[in-house]
Amino acid sequence: MSNSTTEKVGSRRRRKSHFATETAPYLQPLKKISRWFSPTWLLCIPLVAIIVFVWDGAAVAQHAFDLDEMDMTDPAVVKGILDTVFVFFCAVLVIFMNAGFAMVETGFCRQKNAVNILSKNLIVFGIAVIAYWAIGFAFMYGEGTPFMGLKGFFLSSSDPTTYGLDPFPDGLPISVQFLFQVAFAATAATIVSGTVAERIHFTSFLIFAFLLVGISYPITGHWVWSGTGWLGDLPFGEDVGFHDFAGSTVVHSVGGWAALMGAAFLGPRSGKYPASGGINAIPGHNMSLATLGCLILWIGWYGFNPGSELAATPNVTYIALTTTLAASAGGVLATITSWVKDGKPDLSMIVNGILAGLVGITAGCDAIPYWGAVIVGAIAGIIVVFSVSFFDAIKIDDPVGALSVHLVCGVWGTIAVAFFGGANFLAQIVGILSIGGFTVVFSSIVWLILRATLTIRVEPEDELRGLDISEHGMEAYSGFVTETDTFAGGTVSPVSGSEVAGDA
Repeated sequence: MSNSTTEKVGSRRRRKSHFATETAPYLQPLKKISRWFSPTWLLCIPLVAIIVFVWDGAAVAQHAFDLDEMDMTDPAVVKGILDTVFVFFCAVLVIFMNAGFAMVETGFCRQKNAVNILSKNLIVFGIAVIAYWAIGFAFMYGEGTPFMGLKGFFLSSSDPTTYGLDPFPDGLPISVQFLFQVAFAATAATIVSGTVAERIHFTSFLIFAFLLVGISYPITGHWVWSGTGWLGDLPFGEDVGFHDFAGSTVVHSVGGWAALMGAAFLGPRSGKYPASGGINAIPGHNMSLATLGCLILWIGWYGFNPGSELAATPNVTYIALTTTLAASAGGVLATITSWVKDGKPDLSMIVNGILAGLVGITAGCDAIPYWGAVIVGAIAGIIVVFSVSFFDAIKIDDPVGALSVHLVCGVWGTIAVAFFGGANFLAQIVGILSIGGFTVVFSSIVWLILRATLTIRVEPEDELRGLDISEHGMEAYSGFVTETDTFAGGTVSPVSGSEVAGDA
């Protein structure tokens, strides 16, 4: 930013402050008091009221078991313990996927936004846990209606049947079921992070993530996985229901739809689509991080898909193998497709091809044969390459390709279960459209409210300077490197020091 521009901004701010002081001096005491209450704190007031109301009428739940009363030689108890340990291990793998998402997104974006992206991917899991504990888990698995659960908020019930579980050892403990499911819920919110990267206010993203995980995701998840949801028993024939074993639609497409609306309301990054036409590539700053993140996600997927068996059964290894075949085929075909299409094997497409194959097989990893898994992954690898170009053509800016990987390939994978896994085609379409439609409407309302109240996009000067400085006041690579911002006339954005980009 030039000195003249800085002086103009400062002048406008001084005039605005002087006008407020002169015209409404009686508001000054209120203004001083209001500084203690940010919009974030004000939005917490309804949540606190809900907590007090629900907590007042809830018994203190005790989910721990008395091991002295348990026959540890009973085969059923031993099997129950093995199932519990297995699902807990898978939950840890899925939670660790947050590291993979953080690495992929950070690597695909510019270094001046690295701290912001890492911060979002770290804190979003904490936000998701609190939201899911308070209301999300009850909405998704609590007793209620075919539309949503209505009991068990704040994990207040110690009765497993409240959450659709059989008593141990026939069913999982409430605690491990929650840990596994909250890891999935957090994944849906993390998907949004990549698509809206490099231009969204940190606070707005956190509020959206809380509402997505607390309300929207669990309601649509209830339709499919609760055992009492309306998508589990569609009137297309006996025992015909929507099939999404591990979440191609329930998790990945939901995150994709929410991200799509966020990108649409935010608009593209500055300089991505110039007025003169064309598309400016904004390369990521660290492909080593992106590659590491891809491998972490691949490993984490062995918790995501096999863990959805929710028991230690022989089917676990079958699911793991279909997952591996699809991921491998997706990576290979994305490499070939990008090589033929663009003349070079693009590493970013290799990364997204592997992830596309993983997302594609997630819905039918339990039912699709090995050869079908290869086809599903291969088609996903081809689709993802052209999907990235499609979103650029309609000027939807997605810095990491999350829409192509999670939304588009999530839809493909859900439909593929009808082609290769024996699911009902019409049921799959109904599930995709109903879940997608609900998520789009909910997300649009939330994004619009946030834009009207808190604003969701950072100021142009802050975007140019980088969100690390403007949003967090720190740098990822302080004292080491600088990067050239090709969309600011070749100026250098400092990654050391406190100057605004353009002054260096």
